[in-house]
Amino acid sequence: MIPQILILLLCSLLLPSSCASTAPARKLALVKEQPLVLKYHDGPLLKGNLTVNLIWYGKFTPTQRSIIADFIRSISPTGDQTKTQLPSVSSWWQTTALYKEGSTTITLGKQYLNESYSLGKSLKPSQLISLSSKVGHRSAINVVLTAADVVPDGFCMSSCGAHGSGLAGKHKKARFTYAWVGNSQLQCPGQCAWPFHQPMYGPQTPPLVAPNGDVGVDGMIISLATLLAGAVTNPFDNGYFQGPATAPLEAVSACTGIFGSGAYPGFPGKLLVDKVTGASYNAHGLNGRKYLLPAMWDPRTSECKTLL
Repeated sequence: MIPQILILLLCSLLLPSSCASTAPARKLALVKEQPLVLKYHDGPLLKGNLTVNLIWYGKFTPTQRSIIADFIRSISPTGDQTKTQLPSVSSWWQTTALYKEGSTTITLGKQYLNESYSLGKSLKPSQLISLSSKVGHRSAINVVLTAADVVPDGFCMSSCGAHGSGLAGKHKKARFTYAWVGNSQLQCPGQCAWPFHQPMYGPQTPPLVAPNGDVGVDGMIISLATLLAGAVTNPFDNGYFQGPATAPLEAVSACTGIFGSGAYPGFPGKLLVDKVTGASYNAHGLNGRKYLLPAMWDPRTSECKTLL
């Protein structure tokens, strides 16, 4: 991406007479935007072969589950699946290999359904960790996906999801990574499903058509992509990030709101548009799926890298 140039017109608010030849010459000052740097804090990253297990908390339709499962399968396709049209989910994920310690291969693991809301519809962080710890955790990221009528603590107020680590096993000595993502359809689509819904704040640009026809789930894909990249490059709060470890800007969250080249507040950037449905997307997945994925910080250029 070409660095943005900030043009400062030093004399723009003055009357012409104020800039007469008797005064020193005024010029346009070109100021190059400073590179975005995510510092590496010397901690371990999640590299090699990883399994992503999905815990579906609440009611999701089979179609909704397949949209997200196909996204996970699209990250590290094998065999004939690698022939997916470009730009692809896989090519988006390859940027994580530019971080230290090499590439990360993702495989969809087990899926667990909890349609009975066994812990209720308001979930505390400790309950989300508990849900994620009950499945296999060796070389895995366990992801809790909450339905549209579930309210995890802090959802819509401070986050659309989160990732972290916990301790599991008989003696609570096995460290594992987890993430949770909420369906914002009924609660805050303007915050967690933009640009498929009018934003809660800022420029009120028309919403885009969601590529899978589900504003809530297509919004979840954006959050899930953000969190998986963050979990791999900063799993234990001592990997790649900028700012305080308690509220870090990570691989994708440092590039919030950018989906294509030329993005600016209220405009997601250059995207592809499906000629039949009018849906906007920037990545092809397995089974003919199309997704909208956020930009990811590229450690080679110190810039937010987009697929388009």
